[in-house]
Amino acid sequence: MAIRCKMRLDNVFRHQAWSGLKAFFSCIYDEKLAAADKAFQKATPTGNAEFIIDNPKAAEQLVIGQYYYVDFHPVPEPEAKPS
Repeated sequence: MAIRCKMRLDNVFRHQAWSGLKAFFSCIYDEKLAAADKAFQKATPTGNAEFIIDNPKAAEQLVIGQYYYVDFHPVPEPEAKPS
């Protein structure tokens, strides 16, 4: 089963220890936005996520204040090797 969160990019900082950026996301509810926000708010009332992104092509696509869907999918177990 997949899980989808709707999150807003709150801020981006240059990461001090590594190259790349640190992106901070939060779950935000705004009644003036899409009606789907009510469903997201009920399922994910609050939360935060932060990611270190060391891929310039990915990082340049991030826009502070923009909303993003974050999807979680289970990783299948690897198949056992025959003995």
